[in-house]
Amino acid sequence: MEKWLYVMTIKRGKSYNKVTKAVIARHVENLRNLDDAGKIALCGPLKGCPGAAGLVIFKTQTYEEAEALCKLEPLVAEGYAAYTLASLQVADKENNYLL
Repeated sequence: MEKWLYVMTIKRGKSYNKVTKAVIARHVENLRNLDDAGKIALCGPLKGCPGAAGLVIFKTQTYEEAEALCKLEPLVAEGYAAYTLASLQVADKENNYLL
């Protein structure tokens, strides 16, 4: 059985430097809620990746579900950031690393 995760890269927008503590609080609350719902595999800020603020790896059933969650991210919904979304096929011991 194929396993997929969905990788959201949060890209800094033109107004990203205007992000306030209140915006970050909404962002963190969103991450907590998604984590509590079992929708996040991993998330965090990125360093050394020009233009990128961070990433979220979603554990959702479909790409479309992950994309809907991207659009609800406060940094995106409030216009401070954009995003890209990619599908990642999981390679692990269970599937012999896709051999």
